[in-house]
Amino acid sequence: MDPELAAELDAIDPQPPSKARLIRDLALRGAREERAEQQRYDEALDHLRGIANGEVDYDFEAAERALADRDPSTGR
Repeated sequence: MDPELAAELDAIDPQPPSKARLIRDLALRGAREERAEQQRYDEALDHLRGIANGEVDYDFEAAERALADRDPSTGR
């Protein structure tokens, strides 16, 4: 087994009842997160396309003011 993977699995549970089950559960969790990340990316891209096409109202001046008001140390 890959040493990095083995170390991570041991950090989660050094003696799981079923290592195969642990790997399966983690793979499913990872796949769900990847799918959710792709969906967020696709939605963001659609939103940006909507702005670019004029289908979504976007106040660039308000966004610029909001960015100018952010605290550089926190990003908020």
